Amino acid sequence: MTAENPVQNVTFPSNGSTAHGYLKLPESGSGPGVIVIQEWWGLTTHIADVTDRLAAAGFVALAPDLYGGATAHDADEAGELMQKLPVDQAARDLSGAVDFLLGNDAVTSDKVGVVGFCMGGGFVISMAAQLGDKIAVAVPFYGILQTEPDFTNLTARMVGHFGTHDQMISEEALGELEAKITEGSGRAPEFYRYDAGHAFFNDENLMGTYDADKAKLAWDRTLDALHAELG
Repeated sequence: MTAENPVQNVTFPSNGSTAHGYLKLPESGSGPGVIVIQEWWGLTTHIADVTDRLAAAGFVALAPDLYGGATAHDADEAGELMQKLPVDQAARDLSGAVDFLLGNDAVTSDKVGVVGFCMGGGFVISMAAQLGDKIAVAVPFYGILQTEPDFTNLTARMVGHFGTHDQMISEEALGELEAKITEGSGRAPEFYRYDAGHAFFNDENLMGTYDADKAKLAWDRTLDALHAELG
């Protein structure tokens, strides 16, 4: 699929270029800003649905399209797309998305929230570390870091959701990440563990690990954190 991905409906400037994404406003027409970051599958209908649900909860939600229109249909294709994504380009696109939201007349907050899944969850952690006071709350779902950031500038509240049966993220690695975030920022993350596997929130995932009850609990906790920090 190319940049004609039907989910895209907005463009925004990003480091001298143009990025694409999916923007959804709440019924009121305005609200706090939240960035939604895709899994390795791309800007799929699932990510658009998450964006819609955030808008229904009162947020101005933007999902940047990091793959420029491409989506994957199996794990091999998803892995290939993720490997081809330059981390620095993704960081620029995401930083541009934050600036786009903060400059949008519909956004009422002076900071944004970021919510991401798998690959996107890793970007959430990195963004919170890199962008400091621009991020009020960071919510990684089973986030996988590609590079380990410096957490010295992290000021955001971090609320994470992880499955105890996730073969991609061991409990040992998760514990080490918690310790590094706490040591670097002086603020302990709130990492919730669920009796579930990887991608348990994604009702479209091909792994068969979706868990409706765990997904609802994680979603309720996510909305509570976003409303508490952004209004």
